[in-house]
Amino acid sequence: MIDLHTHSLFSDGVLLPAELVQRAEYIGYDAIGITDHVDHSNIDFVVPHITRFAESVNGITKINVIPGVEITHVPPVAIASLAKRARKLGAKLVLVHGETIVEPVPPGTDHHALLADINILAHPGLIEPDDVKLAAQRGICLEITARKGHSLTNGHVAKLALDFGAKLVLNTDSHDPSNLITRENAIRVAKGAGLKDKQMDEMFNNSKKLVEKIL
Repeated sequence: MIDLHTHSLFSDGVLLPAELVQRAEYIGYDAIGITDHVDHSNIDFVVPHITRFAESVNGITKINVIPGVEITHVPPVAIASLAKRARKLGAKLVLVHGETIVEPVPPGTDHHALLADINILAHPGLIEPDDVKLAAQRGICLEITARKGHSLTNGHVAKLALDFGAKLVLNTDSHDPSNLITRENAIRVAKGAGLKDKQMDEMFNNSKKLVEKIL
């Protein structure tokens, strides 16, 4: 299992990074991205701390830990500059909190995120076809999520991604230990989004390739 979207107590998660990683390794994760929520107020604090933690455990634990961020609820025009800032501070994985239908995310977030230097657009909600095409053109992955609420539009995201050739990845958006899932449960989430076996294999391989590229 590769999960590139999780949160620690450096944002709104409940676990220290060390416990988050330990629990993920225990249930069979191969790699985990710690992608705490950031905006202009905390990015300079969060990224160096998560990066330092990842450097301290990689090579010791069996699981690969990838330091990252989830740029969240910022004005869409500010996404690109924050993504650049995150990279400069050491983030190897940059996500943007997409236009989920269960939160008041600023309109235009999906589009501006896809113009920025990011890896994954998280839970992009009722994303427009033109933005899915843009994701495909730029090689940015769209997220199928196991997170309650955000997952309501998984079927919409999956269908458009398949129609226009955009890459999919599956993540948990974990905030507490109960959110982490096994590979078997990830397969159930993918089937619920309407993906067939071959499409699921390709999606899981996208996560693997992204980790290999980052590391």
